[in-house]
Amino acid sequence: MHPFTYTKAADMREALSAGRRGGRYIAGGTTLVDLMRETVERPCSLVDISTLPLREVTVTERGGLRIGALVSMAEAGAHPKVRALYPVVSEALELSASAQLRNMATIGGNIMQRTRCTYFRDVTAACNKRDPGSGCAALQGYNRSHAILGTSDSCVATHPSDLAVALVALDSTVRLLGPDGERTLPFADFLLKPGSTPNREQALRNGELITAVEIPALPRPLKSGYLKVRDRQSYEFALTSAAVALHVRGGVIREAKVAAGGVGTVPWKLPAVERHLIGERPSHRLWAEAAERAAGGAHPLTHNGFKAELLKRTVERRLRTVGGTA
Repeated sequence: MHPFTYTKAADMREALSAGRRGGRYIAGGTTLVDLMRETVERPCSLVDISTLPLREVTVTERGGLRIGALVSMAEAGAHPKVRALYPVVSEALELSASAQLRNMATIGGNIMQRTRCTYFRDVTAACNKRDPGSGCAALQGYNRSHAILGTSDSCVATHPSDLAVALVALDSTVRLLGPDGERTLPFADFLLKPGSTPNREQALRNGELITAVEIPALPRPLKSGYLKVRDRQSYEFALTSAAVALHVRGGVIREAKVAAGGVGTVPWKLPAVERHLIGERPSHRLWAEAAERAAGGAHPLTHNGFKAELLKRTVERRLRTVGGTA
């Protein structure tokens, strides 16, 4: 591990000042510390924000939810309001990592976590995300776990967060605080596709700090759920996953929110699937037709072509169970 300075921020002002000078924010440390040990990340300065007042889960004036950036994954997943209003979020959190990590890791850190691509974490391998311009070893390497959607010639790594898939599906927003004040971004715009600059992963400005994620109020009744397909049932990242939320009234789907994980360089919203569902009556045939649209635009590599079919099956299965025709 390379030498670095450590500061514990006493308040927001102190944190933002240190962040503007190039300090890296750290709270639970479940990702950044690992990357520092492996010398993948070499920050010169760490700013501990763990005591800042960002630990509340509140219902917004319009009936949505605001989850503070320092709420732990375990706390958010178990919170009565999260479980009651958005089961898809609870399920995504509870299917993430291990119980020990969920107790430490924060909501803000979860959505900021970096890819689990083995080439990214191997400092001897070419990786444009870690070392811009060095190439992408995964393109011609063993790419079974890599993305089939949103890829570029520079990067095919997937985003690992389960929570982020649910947040994208629900059209959530990210609240940010920086030296120039507060702003809010759609979550779908917060995480960036790799393009030619895969080293830039979030739309953050210098020194900005995540203060909360906000889930909008959605029509009720709303049924939602998260399905994760992985190589093993414990502590494993998704091969594919699906987050679904459906508003069904009078036997007709009035609103649909669907996103996929494990298959995209970012959590992948599925608007073609959503459009196909709206105005229709739930049925086995409808779920199958919608699932066919899920893998549109996929670009499989040598070892991950199976993901396109697996994505269709995962989306169909989650639609069936959430839609009540299992």
